[in-house]
Amino acid sequence: MDFLKDFPRRMKSVGRYAILMNNSFRKDTWKQYGIETIDQQVNLIFTVLLFLMEYSLKEENCTIDDIAEFIGTVNDHYYKKEYSYDDLNNLADFIVNVILSNSGSAMYFKAYDYEQKEYTEIHINYIANKIVYLDNGIRRTSYYLTEDGYNMILSTMELENNLKLTVHEMLFKLHLERADYGRAVNDIKNVFDQLRIQTQKIQEAMGRIRQNALAYSVEEYRQIVEENIHTIEETRQKFKAHKELVEKRVQEFEEDDINIRTLTTEDEDSLNRLREIESYLVRSLDEHQKILNEHLDLKSLYDIELENYSNMTMVQRFHFKSELYDKVLKDASLLEHMEKFFQPLFWNQMPKVYNMEKAFEMQKRIRKKEIEDETQELGFEAEEYLEEKARLIRERLEKYEKSLKMILEHMITEGSISLSVLKAGIEEEEKQVLFPSLEIFREIMIELLSAGELDISKLKKERSEFLMETPENFQLNQMVLDIIEENNWSHIKKIHILRAEQGQQVCFEQVKNEQGKYKNIRCSDVELWYET
Repeated sequence: MDFLKDFPRRMKSVGRYAILMNNSFRKDTWKQYGIETIDQQVNLIFTVLLFLMEYSLKEENCTIDDIAEFIGTVNDHYYKKEYSYDDLNNLADFIVNVILSNSGSAMYFKAYDYEQKEYTEIHINYIANKIVYLDNGIRRTSYYLTEDGYNMILSTMELENNLKLTVHEMLFKLHLERADYGRAVNDIKNVFDQLRIQTQKIQEAMGRIRQNALAYSVEEYRQIVEENIHTIEETRQKFKAHKELVEKRVQEFEEDDINIRTLTTEDEDSLNRLREIESYLVRSLDEHQKILNEHLDLKSLYDIELENYSNMTMVQRFHFKSELYDKVLKDASLLEHMEKFFQPLFWNQMPKVYNMEKAFEMQKRIRKKEIEDETQELGFEAEEYLEEKARLIRERLEKYEKSLKMILEHMITEGSISLSVLKAGIEEEEKQVLFPSLEIFREIMIELLSAGELDISKLKKERSEFLMETPENFQLNQMVLDIIEENNWSHIKKIHILRAEQGQQVCFEQVKNEQGKYKNIRCSDVELWYET
């Protein structure tokens, strides 16, 4: 459990971000300035923090007016939002005094100390302020970054991967020379982690190249190759030297007729840590060899995939539908020569791979799925297929809308409506609209009963706060709003849906289902009424 030592120190770095995000995400004030998403909030906060750091480093005064002016300049060049002078000052005051200063309240983050077995409170403070007098003698408050603010901003600029490995290796060498074996263990673990991360990056890159080599940019390939070469060149010789030094230190403890059982507790602890360091050095050298092998495989794979793509560009292409399908439909005798078309597919020998796991899987019966009446034979072109699919979805949603609209129309005309009254008052043509199919009507009634109450104002607010995609299936709330707005039924505030208290049932005869069969359905009587 040594890796849990100094856990609160790690959590202090995490806490700086956690408290800042918590202060920002729960504030609705952002919406007054057209800032709706978390991404926009965080980008603007750190933009202001960088501005504060710039003034703090120069030891210049930084007032709310200066911050507001800076936000205005950034907005004019990039965000293009319409802010007045007062908006900019209010936004700057909100970011500085509410988000970063927590409205003047102290900010604490609780981190668990595994050595003390209790939570410890860590004080977080991003900015501080002081009273200054400007040239004209006006008294103002100037803001500057604290140590926590500096550390958080500086941590956002991470070292390049090559430098990370070099820095960890330098720290490891320093602590090893000073016989600080506890820190040296952590350093060599960090070095090993960086090597393992590099291996995983190569494997992920190879996976992306196999999927689509053109989607893996030349810049990404250049960067990972440079990182691999740096790791291969710099790591092996240094680690061999470190391994020899560690082995020498271990030998010093074991030589000169020293009995290990007579070592002091401190010496025994040092010996155990040296052996742990030695094991990680061996694993790091193995990981180094793996990186070398993966690097060569990556280069070979990338060359082969690009060559395959270049060869594909030389292959003559033709339009499948017009050059083959349409011609066969016109002249069926062409089917006699189809082997000439399929023969090129069998020139290359197919790879034979047998998955042993499939032999021990439970065998399941494959059942054919029922095909809906709307399913039609589509063309071979992807674009035509998508258009046809979209058309079928629109037609199905229109059936839902017409049925639901009829129910709402009768409800508005009578003030309230029930299924029993609706059955007695509709003609045969209206029945076809109300029951486009048994399944559609059943789904509408289930959704209405599940909702129980539809508050139109709440539904409108919910729709305005979220970006809604075009639905591919029945959405009761969305469809009710669309019907009300299309028919100008703005006087409707709430719609109530309830099963009839008497427990009566309503029977509808000869209702067609989606398989084309006619059935009689018996369901509970449902009442609908609305408030204005």
